[in-house]
Amino acid sequence: MSNILNFGIPKGSLEDATVGLFKKAGWQISISSRSYFPGVDDTEMNCKLIRPQEMARYVERETIDAGIAGRDWVRENDSDVVEVCEMVYSKVSRRPARWVLVVNCDSKVQKPEDLSGATISTELVGFTKRYFAERNIPVNVEFSWGATEAKVVDGLCDAIVEVTETGSTIKANGLRIVCELMESVPVLLASKSAWADPWKRAKINQIATLLKSSLAAEGMVGLKMNAPADKIDEITRMLPSLKNPTISHLYNSDWLSIESILSEKEVRRVVPELLEMGAEGIIEYPLNKII
Repeated sequence: MSNILNFGIPKGSLEDATVGLFKKAGWQISISSRSYFPGVDDTEMNCKLIRPQEMARYVERETIDAGIAGRDWVRENDSDVVEVCEMVYSKVSRRPARWVLVVNCDSKVQKPEDLSGATISTELVGFTKRYFAERNIPVNVEFSWGATEAKVVDGLCDAIVEVTETGSTIKANGLRIVCELMESVPVLLASKSAWADPWKRAKINQIATLLKSSLAAEGMVGLKMNAPADKIDEITRMLPSLKNPTISHLYNSDWLSIESILSEKEVRRVVPELLEMGAEGIIEYPLNKII
């Protein structure tokens, strides 16, 4: 196999977040509105824009070696691929997407079995059919081209299987969640042949490591300061950190330098306390990666 990794960038809601994440990880990906072939500053990679709904299908067929898509679409296509790792995008949402079974609030349906013989509308046709078939519940599953919630409101179907995070939109439309069928987060996928190839596997693992380290750094900052030696125990006890702060002596001084990694939200709380304890020269700096 040639030493080129064909990688799928998810087109749509994850597109900007994925490009931004790659930038933090060290790759510059440029996307033109007139092209489905993004540029990338890595001679060992070719990128393609692919809908997440189709990503796992192309990975399984080995049209591409790897890509990022929601686990829901992997299961929808029943794809035989390698899930390398989860990629929870904080800039999109920290919550998993939930696919839920939904009916009108006045429906008598309380559990999936109550829908025997019913018509269900959803984008997730393959998964929904398998879900009910595995439970021996006969239903008619129809593909929805959009406005899925409106179909059950208008009586065009008996129930829907729809994606949600909080369920607030479903409730606002006078609908009720019967049960959750699946949780989904973005995942990094690889074809079995690419995973079996030593060079491609190493390249995929390189990408996975740097993307995950960039995700781990989101919302985190480094904090560096100088502090008097007699306050060091008090400061280190109150200072949040991944493990323990780094402490070193300042040259020809009884003061110490302290460096720590903490949540950006914690900074506004700890800085006034640090100043009260005598800390000086406090520096906050952004992080691209935590490995």
